[in-house]
Amino acid sequence: MPYAAPSPDALGALAALVAGGEVFVLTGAGLSTDSGIPDYRGRDGVRRVMPMQFGEFVGSSSARRRYWARSFVGWQRFRAAEPNDGHHAVTALQELGLVRALVTQNVDGLHQRAGSDRVIELHGSLGQVVCLICGDRTARAVVQDRLGEANPGFADHVLAEPGGSRVSSQIRPDGDIVLADDLVDAFRPPRCGVCGADTLKPDVVFFGESVPRERVDACFAALEASRAVLVLGSSLAVMSGYRFVRRAAARGIPVGVVTRGATRGDAEASVRLDAPLTPTLARLVAEVGLRSGAGPR
Repeated sequence: MPYAAPSPDALGALAALVAGGEVFVLTGAGLSTDSGIPDYRGRDGVRRVMPMQFGEFVGSSSARRRYWARSFVGWQRFRAAEPNDGHHAVTALQELGLVRALVTQNVDGLHQRAGSDRVIELHGSLGQVVCLICGDRTARAVVQDRLGEANPGFADHVLAEPGGSRVSSQIRPDGDIVLADDLVDAFRPPRCGVCGADTLKPDVVFFGESVPRERVDACFAALEASRAVLVLGSSLAVMSGYRFVRRAAARGIPVGVVTRGATRGDAEASVRLDAPLTPTLARLVAEVGLRSGAGPR
């Protein structure tokens, strides 16, 4: 789809909002779509995929086996994703000294790989794995190696399945792919290297699970000290992100939103751009650089 540039008035209003600095930036899955990681919802706001729920994951060993089998295959593609120009644009806004807080709903680590620092990962990171029994933490790369040793040839086998109806090789936002249940029956899931339980979980907030209170409090504290909010690539459909827009509106803090399609926070937005993120952010960085007179630091 050709790039539909926002109107000069809309881009100018957004640039004015950001150029004043002290911006609370909230990013969502739409920022990573240009890196090859699809989001959960289309422009119509309808969820395209249903991720595993927290209650299902903790409820049975078979559910955890299914998750890890799918994630084992998907991770090989997920970790190959590279930051796109949108991530680099956010880093540029940080380097211009305009960002007070960078909060992401994404679990892909692409902000950090693009050079951003002080990133609050609201929903955690797929790069870490935690045991729900003893609390031991392990790097996902280590768990992936263990899974490869325990399940030699598994990924090659399932991706070679004929017909395509039992395997969807498209990566999903939480790093897994879709596999038919019969393909995962023989999969050997990971076990904790400390207590031996089969309760290893990626250190991310599943649907149906709550964001840790201290993390939410840190975000609210940063928001209260900010003069503007900038939402990038989020439909704000879930309360974990939408609550910050609601709080900002209640405090009289202006909110700018850039994403494709409608969002839950449109009524609270002071500036709203329905536009592709990557090229729009490149234009925004150029504009605010001129307005702020700041240089990277």
